[in-house]
Amino acid sequence: MKGIILAGGAGTRLYPATLAINKQLLPVYDKPMIYFPLSVLMLAGIQDILVISSPEYVGNYERLLGDGSAWGIKISYAVQPEPNGLAQAFVIGREFVGNSPVALVLGDNIFYGAGLAETLKRAAARTDGASVFAYHVEDPERYGVVSFDGEGNAVDIVEKPVMAGSPWAVTGLYFYDNSVLDIAAQLAPSARGEFEITDVNKAYLQKGALHVERLGRGFAWLDTGTHDSLMEASEFVRTVQKRQGIQIACLEEIAYESGLIDLARLNERIALFGSTAYGTYLKKLAGSRIAVD
Repeated sequence: MKGIILAGGAGTRLYPATLAINKQLLPVYDKPMIYFPLSVLMLAGIQDILVISSPEYVGNYERLLGDGSAWGIKISYAVQPEPNGLAQAFVIGREFVGNSPVALVLGDNIFYGAGLAETLKRAAARTDGASVFAYHVEDPERYGVVSFDGEGNAVDIVEKPVMAGSPWAVTGLYFYDNSVLDIAAQLAPSARGEFEITDVNKAYLQKGALHVERLGRGFAWLDTGTHDSLMEASEFVRTVQKRQGIQIACLEEIAYESGLIDLARLNERIALFGSTAYGTYLKKLAGSRIAVD
């Protein structure tokens, strides 16, 4: 399976903070925001990833992430000339995806919870149809909303409804079989002039091929589209890391524990981060593995 991170957009809701920098390059507590969606794809077992961003910022991502070899993965880059909707990622990334299934994650979404890796790998293992995740929210009118019948089957998806039919918002993480490329290519722009991911999901729903998994109380889904939500996400990450002594979205840890990098490569990253809190955490990780081995 291939993976795409969509990290475009102007980030106007975060002005003036984003006047000179792309939103997904802003820090969420101690890491660049894009580390979080990248970690999600890595936890799902995806090792070939395309980062899509606007022309003026794609070079920043290349300098930050390189070719992915620091984490034993492959990262490529592509440009989204204009922010014309999420489904445009599959038009831009068509050659990259090729004949593979693909996962799309939005660059400003954060996922956390016990069993997250297993949940992601289960979605990635499905060979047909689409898998999306729904999360209970208090303000569903801000999102694409999925409604269910009495047996828990998805029956409808509406983008930013005036009157929401349920409190379940579709999160910014999507797993698709290869037919998504043709579905996206055939979409017409919506009333707001965008190629909507909700229309892609509706196409799968109409042919009975949409799997919706509800993320329950053990999971957290955060977006970072406003100043308040960005601060809340940073406080969440800080609190979990301080209380539990773990790192959220530590790419080196995921890569090392998955066997994508060895101890020598991990030590190179430790040398890069030095005596920072992040570097100290990686030192503990390396030391604990040596003690076990």
